[in-house]
Amino acid sequence: MPASPGPACIGQVILPRAHDLGGFEVRRALPAKERQMVGPFIFFDQMGPGEFLTGQGLDVRPHPHIGLATVTYLFDGEIRHRDTLGSDQPIRPGDVNWMTAGRGIAHSERTAEVQRTHPNRLFGIQSWVALPRAQEEVAPSFVHHPAASLPLLEEGGVRLRLIAGHGWGERAPVATPSELFYADAVLAPGAALPLPDGHEERGVYVATGAVEVAGDRFEAGRMLLFRPGDGLALRAGEQGARLLLLGGAAMDGPRHLFWNFVASSRERIEQAKADWKAGRFGTVPGDDKEFIPLPEIRVKAAPVVQAPSAGSPTS
Repeated sequence: MPASPGPACIGQVILPRAHDLGGFEVRRALPAKERQMVGPFIFFDQMGPGEFLTGQGLDVRPHPHIGLATVTYLFDGEIRHRDTLGSDQPIRPGDVNWMTAGRGIAHSERTAEVQRTHPNRLFGIQSWVALPRAQEEVAPSFVHHPAASLPLLEEGGVRLRLIAGHGWGERAPVATPSELFYADAVLAPGAALPLPDGHEERGVYVATGAVEVAGDRFEAGRMLLFRPGDGLALRAGEQGARLLLLGGAAMDGPRHLFWNFVASSRERIEQAKADWKAGRFGTVPGDDKEFIPLPEIRVKAAPVVQAPSAGSPTS
């Protein structure tokens, strides 16, 4: 669903588009028709919560990326990440997998075989951070940060883990290409959390529960976008809430977005499409028997081109 105007204290309220994948739901909040990015965040998917039966699991086959960094963060479950650099890393709740695509990388995301021996749950967020123009062609890289390495703040019924960037007087160890903040906050019933200062664009995604902002209530499954400089606080409802807070400096111009490719020029998108079709991204060690082919979708003459993504369970 499209974004809509919010109350006076909120710039917009985005209602994510939901996709039911046979009992496993994915909700996409970014990009939205009226808003492409919040700071550098250009893609935001909620995966689940859902449960796979014994023998089943997540199977996102190898697929390519350029011009962005993928950020995987889980509340529940486990995913095995493998990429063309040779990375082979499970991610568990509270950890951060940060993959910088730069000039090009391919990866897969699957449920490991040991997890398929029993019913397994999955609930988490995958987001993409667009790279500044000067860094769009950097060498690809992958880093993993376990939950214990991330700043954790606990006060007044709020438990906040800073996933990346800086905010609330802390800075996460994850190296970022631009100034941003990304945090996971669990609020007890009635607990309050202020928005971080010093960031131009700020958004909050309500993953579970509900929050109140200046007297207005917002249920789970909504992304709230705030105006710059407003000193606001979020207060959890009677069941508490879990929030993802994100944003940062406005990007240096809009981006073209096609499938899993993000770039500041349409020509770079076309080159990436040709490279994937020609096999120039390389293969993923240990996961080289299949891949997701380039979708044959006509590119319209518009500033931003969007197509279904393979970067989450939607494919």
